[in-house]
Amino acid sequence: MLKEKYGASEKLAILGEIASGEIGMKDATKKYGIPKTTLAKWRRRYQVYGYEGLERRPSNRSYSAELKLQAVKDCLEEGLSQYQVIDKYKIASRTQLSNWIKQYNRHSSLKAYSGGEKAMTKGRSTTWQERIDMVQHCLAHQHDYRKTADQFQVSYQQVYQWVKKFEDGG
Repeated sequence: MLKEKYGASEKLAILGEIASGEIGMKDATKKYGIPKTTLAKWRRRYQVYGYEGLERRPSNRSYSAELKLQAVKDCLEEGLSQYQVIDKYKIASRTQLSNWIKQYNRHSSLKAYSGGEKAMTKGRSTTWQERIDMVQHCLAHQHDYRKTADQFQVSYQQVYQWVKKFEDGG
């Protein structure tokens, strides 16, 4: 992951220079090498979230499915601009809202963010019969290795290897 070039206090100082009139937006882009859109994003986040909005978040924000749907409807049905909606619901970015709108228009469900899937589970020792049961379960569920691994509390790799050996006649 790339290290952020400016910390929250530096961002606030730059925004302060612009707000006080010491420097214009165009001059700030040249002086600090920051695109105008980034400066505008910092200003918007500071207005909505305060100092916290300028800090780097260690993890993604979580939004409920209901909030996502209401935000999309405010945009599409109520006629609010995307910027008004992200301010109203404190959504991290316009891009995020735009992605929800695309999902909604494709008739995909807007689900709450669950934090992603587990990358790996540590493997464990298993009996011959457990392996047979896992292979049969996996095959019965259209090769859903992740579901099988979670259910039997083994690693994805173990399930994959056992199914592969079984299918190869081993």
